[in-house]
Amino acid sequence: MTQPSSADSEYRAAARKLCRRRLLTGTAATVTLALGTNLPRPAHAAAKLDPARINKDPFTLGVASGDPLPDSVVLWTRLAPDPYEPDSGLDRKPVAVTWELAHDQRFKRKVRSGSTTAHPEFHHSVHVVPEGLSPRTRYYYRFRVGSWTSPTGRTRTSPAAGDASGSLRFAAVSCQAYHDGYFTALRHLAQEGDVDAVLHLGDYLYEYAVDAHGGDRADPSLELPDRFNKETVTLEDYRLRYSLYHRDPDLQAAHAAHPWIVTWDDHEVENNYADEIPDGSPPEAFLARRAAAYRAYYENLPLRPPQQPSGSSLQLYRRLHFGKLAQLDILDGRQHRDDQSAGDGWQVPTAETGRPDRTMLGTTQERWLEDGWKNSKAVWNLVPQQTVLSRRRNRTTGPFPLSMDAWDGYPAARRRFLEAARTAGVKNLAVLTGDVHVHYAMDIKEDFDDSGSRSVGVELVTTSVASGGDGVAKPGDWQTFLDANPHMKFYDGRRGYVLLTLDQRQLRADYRTVDVVTRPGAPVTTAASFVSRAGDPGLQPL
Repeated sequence: MTQPSSADSEYRAAARKLCRRRLLTGTAATVTLALGTNLPRPAHAAAKLDPARINKDPFTLGVASGDPLPDSVVLWTRLAPDPYEPDSGLDRKPVAVTWELAHDQRFKRKVRSGSTTAHPEFHHSVHVVPEGLSPRTRYYYRFRVGSWTSPTGRTRTSPAAGDASGSLRFAAVSCQAYHDGYFTALRHLAQEGDVDAVLHLGDYLYEYAVDAHGGDRADPSLELPDRFNKETVTLEDYRLRYSLYHRDPDLQAAHAAHPWIVTWDDHEVENNYADEIPDGSPPEAFLARRAAAYRAYYENLPLRPPQQPSGSSLQLYRRLHFGKLAQLDILDGRQHRDDQSAGDGWQVPTAETGRPDRTMLGTTQERWLEDGWKNSKAVWNLVPQQTVLSRRRNRTTGPFPLSMDAWDGYPAARRRFLEAARTAGVKNLAVLTGDVHVHYAMDIKEDFDDSGSRSVGVELVTTSVASGGDGVAKPGDWQTFLDANPHMKFYDGRRGYVLLTLDQRQLRADYRTVDVVTRPGAPVTTAASFVSRAGDPGLQPL
C-alpha cells in the first residue's frame, strides 16, 4: 500500500503530542500546521482523478527501489507531469497507479502486480512493497497511470537468512550538490554490474539556492524557474528541490539500475544542524523546517512504511541482513546528536568536547546498535553512516584542531561505539562514511595516539558525487594529512564512489574517480584498491 489506513490518525496524534511538548517554545502551532493538516482521510476519500485527464508524461522523475529483504523490496515513483511546478501539474486528487514486477525486461514472466493510490497529501508519491519474492533474485518493475507507462527499473532481493555463499557487492556514494556539477559518477555507477545495493550516506540534496543555469553546470538550456534560486525552508521548497534532483538523468539511471539504501546527513535539512538545534535558521521556526524536510525526504525516496515521519521526527536508523555474509546497521548521526562543541568547525577540543555524556547517536540508538551487534551472525558488520569516525588531524604538531561535526567532536560517543563492538565480539567491522568530499581509506585503531596499536576495523570514506566541484587527486593538505594520520592509507580529492566487494574471506574496496564534474561525460577510473582479510582487521593495498 502507498499509505497505511492509520496514516491520518498517526500524523495527527504526533502533531498533538508535538504541540504539547513544544508549548513553551512557540513552535507547536507552526509544526502542527505543517504536519497536522492536509493528510489523507481514508474514511472520507476524495474522488480519484480521471487518468485520461493527465495529458503529459507523469513519470518525469523516474523510478527507484530500495531496502531489499529476502522476500520483498520497496518500489517507488512520484507522479509529476510538470515537475517544476509546486503542484507538479496535478489536481489535488488521489490518482490510481498500477504496478508490475517481472523476471524479464519485457514483462512476459510477471511475478506480482497490483494497484495503489498516489495521494496529493504526499505529493503523489507511491511506496509499493511486493512480498513473497524469492531471495537473491533480480526483478524488473514499472508503473502505469492511464495510458502512460514509467521507465523500467531493475532491482534485486537480498540473500536468504542462512545464505553464506558467493559474494556481495555494494556501492557507497554521498554528497551530490546539483549546483556544483554533473552527477557523472552516478552514470558510471548505473553501468556497474551485479551491485546488490547502493548505499547513499547522506547529503542527497543541498538546501542552497540554484540559479537558472544550474550553478557550476552553467547550462543555459536549463532555464530553471526562479523558485529554485533560494534556500529551501518550506515543505514546498523541499519538494521542488527533490523534483530538480530527480530530473537529473544520471541520478535517474542509477536509481533504475540498482536498489538503494539511504541515510541522511545535514544538507537534507540545513548545514550542520544538530537534532533540534539549527546552524543558521531562526530557532523558533527550525522544528517546522525540519519536519518539512523529513516529510519530503520520505516522499521522495524508496523507504519502507516504518520510516514514515511522525511529527517532526523520522526513525531512519534500521538494520538489514544480507544472508550470513553481511549485517548492515544504517545509522542516523544527525537527528539525535548533541550540539557541536567549541563553536563547530575545526577547533581545538575543549572540556565540553570531552564530556562523557555527549552523544552522536542518542542513548536509544546506541543501545539498539549494541544489541544488534551482540545478535549478529554475519561475517561482516557494515555500518553505513554520515561523518568520519576515525581521528583526523590537519597538522603534524599540536595543539591539534579537530572536526567538531565529526566523531572527533564526540570522543566519548566514539569510545562507547568501539567498546560496544569489542564487547559484542565484532571481528570484521567496516564503517562506511560520506560527508567530507574526499576518498579516505583508514584503519580504525584501538588507540589513535599509538600508531602501532591494534586495528579494530576499517573505515571506507567515499568522496562526493559532485559537491566541491572538480577536485584534484592530491589536495593542498594531502601530504600533511597522511603524515599527521598514520592510520590513513589513502586520500584522494576527486569525485566518485567506492565499490565494496566481500565474501567469507575478505572485503575489497575499489575507489572509483572522475576528474571533472563541471562538464559532463568524464570517464571513470579506479584510483586505488584495498583489501581487509576476515579476522585480521586492517587495509592492505592491491
